[in-house]
Amino acid sequence: MHPQRENGMLVLSRKKNEKIVIDENIIITIVEIRGDKVRLGIEAPRDVPIHRSEVYDAIQNEQNQVSTKENGTSEVVQ
Repeated sequence: MHPQRENGMLVLSRKKNEKIVIDENIIITIVEIRGDKVRLGIEAPRDVPIHRSEVYDAIQNEQNQVSTKENGTSEVVQ
């Protein structure tokens, strides 16, 4: 069975303790499955930033606010 892409996203099925390898240097391990929550372990080089999406969004919003203040404009920088 080949992995399928849905809306440009690769969708894989994994069981507890199974892994996904990305570009030979990032390994994602399914650590625990409890109800509708999945715990992931991520091994990656230290220079690769890893954030939950809500944390990443907050970081981006903060950077945009700082950039806007530095430029003296009210435009959102992307």
